[in-house]
Amino acid sequence: MGRRKNDKIIILALAGLFAAIITVSTMMIRIPTPTKGYINLGDCFVNIAGWLLGGVYGGAAAGIGSALSDLFGGYTVYVLPTFIIKGLMAVAAFALYKVLSKKAPNFVGRIVSAIAAEIVMIVGYAVFEAFLYGSVATALTGVPGNIVQGIGGASFGVLLYEGVIAWIPAAKGLAAARK
Repeated sequence: MGRRKNDKIIILALAGLFAAIITVSTMMIRIPTPTKGYINLGDCFVNIAGWLLGGVYGGAAAGIGSALSDLFGGYTVYVLPTFIIKGLMAVAAFALYKVLSKKAPNFVGRIVSAIAAEIVMIVGYAVFEAFLYGSVATALTGVPGNIVQGIGGASFGVLLYEGVIAWIPAAKGLAAARK
């Protein structure tokens, strides 16, 4: 088995692991919001999945893990939108970080890309909930909760990555390969 095939197997296994981590971290702490959603810690790992695994595998892990948490938690109407929104978040985190890492320090690139990913989440759920509830005003009641979730997800994601993950040699190599 060649090196390239081993790398693909490792990335696929890590994507499955991240999907599981995202599912569990999303379900562990749930603070309800007015639009029947909830604030959680999953976004922290959605961003990290994008940074470590790249757009395709990170996006798949983020979308699958987050959608499974909605499915298991009884939020079935949110499963498909969550899959799309969280997948796009990881893609945004990866793509923007990839561009910024060439021009700015890693820490700055992670902060900016995490904020952009969280904006994707805030806007994505506001648009979906406007359709779901037939009211932009009702959808906007969920925005403050999503902003709080976004701040937490971006902050914890950057701190966890820069404080722990960036110091793990295998993670450094994986992240470097994704740039």
